[in-house]
Amino acid sequence: MTMLLSVTAEMQRAGIRRLAVLAGEPDWCCQQAQQWQATLTGDWLLLSEAPDLPDSVAPSALRNLLGQEFRHAVFDARQGFHSEAFAALAGTLSAGSWLLLLTPPWDNWQHYPDSDSLRWSESDAPIATPVFIQHLQRQIDADAQVLLHQQHLPCRLPPALTLTDWHPAGAQQQQHLLKQLLQAPPGIHVLTAARGRGKSALAGMLMQRWPGRALVTAPAKVSTAVLARFAGERFAFIAPDALLASAPPPEADWLIIDEAAAIPAPLLQRLITRFPRVLLTTTVQGYEGTGRGFLLKFCAALPQAHFYQLDEPLRWRQGDPLESLINAALMLDEANSSAARISADAFTIARCDRDDRARLLALYQLLTSAHYRTTPLDLRRMMDAPGQQFIAAQSPQGEMGGALWLVAEGGLADALAWQVWAGLRRPRGNLVAQSLAAHAGLIEAARLRAQRVSRIAVAPGLRRQQLGSRMIDVARKQAQRQGLDYLSVSFGFTHELWRFWQRCGFTLARIATQREASSGCYSAMAVLPLSESGKRLSQQAEQQLARDLFWLQPLIDEPIPQAVDSQQALTEADWLTLAGFAFAHRSFEASLPALGRLLQATTHNESLALYQAIIQRQPLATLATAFNLSGRKALLSHWRNEAQRLMQQLDLARYEEGQYRVNRLQIAHS
Repeated sequence: MTMLLSVTAEMQRAGIRRLAVLAGEPDWCCQQAQQWQATLTGDWLLLSEAPDLPDSVAPSALRNLLGQEFRHAVFDARQGFHSEAFAALAGTLSAGSWLLLLTPPWDNWQHYPDSDSLRWSESDAPIATPVFIQHLQRQIDADAQVLLHQQHLPCRLPPALTLTDWHPAGAQQQQHLLKQLLQAPPGIHVLTAARGRGKSALAGMLMQRWPGRALVTAPAKVSTAVLARFAGERFAFIAPDALLASAPPPEADWLIIDEAAAIPAPLLQRLITRFPRVLLTTTVQGYEGTGRGFLLKFCAALPQAHFYQLDEPLRWRQGDPLESLINAALMLDEANSSAARISADAFTIARCDRDDRARLLALYQLLTSAHYRTTPLDLRRMMDAPGQQFIAAQSPQGEMGGALWLVAEGGLADALAWQVWAGLRRPRGNLVAQSLAAHAGLIEAARLRAQRVSRIAVAPGLRRQQLGSRMIDVARKQAQRQGLDYLSVSFGFTHELWRFWQRCGFTLARIATQREASSGCYSAMAVLPLSESGKRLSQQAEQQLARDLFWLQPLIDEPIPQAVDSQQALTEADWLTLAGFAFAHRSFEASLPALGRLLQATTHNESLALYQAIIQRQPLATLATAFNLSGRKALLSHWRNEAQRLMQQLDLARYEEGQYRVNRLQIAHS
């Protein structure tokens, strides 16, 4: 501990931070952490859910501390490893800081159940995560700058520093860019930076010093805390949807869009046209996802955009050991790829197994370049979650040109599938299989065995050369050999994306009527049949959607390229859906087309709340007021009662049969 003081002083002088790993039994780790806290003064931040570390913060609550600065920190991984919180915690530490990582005994860590796996594995109980733990241990073992202290073994200390004294250069770069922005002409300006470079602070200083008015918008106001601190009294925030709803737009010289890559591109496109100067800031490397895909797709299409980059850290030295270790362990660094210089025909497409570590990591890095929301949580899922399969397009030189990530779905027992259909159960996982059963009424989707395309990515420069289609074709053949019934995909509907999936042989099975906040698009689902049962499901889905679009298309403000079936007589499937709505928990949205057909088949129903909601499309708030109901829950109960009366009036035998079937499901569930 005496040596620790001198080592820490040297770190402060050199402007670096380090990781210290304490691996052993829980009590020993706790005692060691307390000794460190007693030896090193500073405002220690403890991230843990264990009772033996008092005054600690839960990993899930760390977001509330972002933008603050601490001298030292403890990250408790004895029960589980929350990868995003680990990276975020490191970002709060200044030069001269230690990050203590508490782990189970080093040699056995990979066998311990990890409580964090409940977030991403779709398992009912914590699972061991050997692939990720071994990967993390390799990084730590190979990094001499990490202090590694295993119980019952001598402590491995980092070597003496040979670095010169640190003089922060990040502030100078920040001030230089601020001067440029204060003199910026009208137009689109794009500021990119890795974490800890002062991007949000720079945007705040621009607001504070601009002689006119500036507004800021962001996916969430809580993420603008740093920006607000530097903007001071000049800070003015308005949410993206409120900004678009205002007509005319508010008067302002600048619109600053913080973390622009997290805002759906269609909304972003509308926002940037409403103000003379727009500053888009985005993170191109970090634990919350990456903005590289944003840069490639969105900014490349902007006419005469001005680009700025902050690369010098503000609170630690360039090349800081802690940042380097975390970037390597969580794959946050951008990969240098020359795949675009290779012909797409040269790429071999084959399955990528988890034990092929180098290929799996290259596949993950390609995904981060294409999807903003790919985070270290996805790295953990890829490495250790059950039911994952991967297909890679790789050149003879080893370059990764394409990545396809598949997830096992379906195969639910008959009783469970019906409970999902009725809205009584929502077991973990099975995104498309459950949704098609619960929302589209396709019960077979949950019973049949399937794989869902979770992510697909093609390297820039290789797109539109059929590499994606070839990967899907390999996945199709592989799934058929495994005896699966269908492939599925869930995606934000755009005509370009749908044309791709359609060319691959998929059938559109479901479309939502509300745009997703994450993509700004309507959520769509499609299936590719592999077996005779899969073909019947695909045909049923296509026919059902054609009938339902008669009611859904008016609620969707863009045309869906699917024929609409005007034959709207009630079918047996409709009666089953109506029973699920009237007597169980099937949602109003999922039941709307069948309810519409019920209203068409009955008379003198204009005074009903169902009629006014579906035929007249009255807002829910208006209906609740008109029928003297306290809110949506009360309105839903009222709708269910109205549906029961209409069904009873139209066909008493079918009404009683449906009630009997649904009641049996509810008894089995209870």
